[in-house]
Amino acid sequence: MANLMKQISRPVSLTATAAAGLLMALTATPSAVADTGSPAPECVEYFQGWRYTDVHNGCGSTVSVTVEYTNGQWAPCRALQPGEWATFAGYGTDGNYVTGLRSCDPAGGA
Repeated sequence: MANLMKQISRPVSLTATAAAGLLMALTATPSAVADTGSPAPECVEYFQGWRYTDVHNGCGSTVSVTVEYTNGQWAPCRALQPGEWATFAGYGTDGNYVTGLRSCDPAGGA
């Protein structure tokens, strides 16, 4: 019985450690974007639905944008050429709506 407890507790411990590391990485990412981003130019617009948020670059130059959601999450930064479209996550079944678009630096991982 003691061997069984050792076998069970080790995988549980490893899983808990891995989950904690993943959560720390996920929570660290949004603050980096929030610190560097400014509102995206007005020529960049978005159209949201429950599954997808489509972003269109109507500017004459390349822009890098991220999507900001009501729960404080951020989408990965994407560089869009003039006239290009990108698809981000929608608001989903929990109503996590887009609050706006922000400029970002794709090279900085933000």
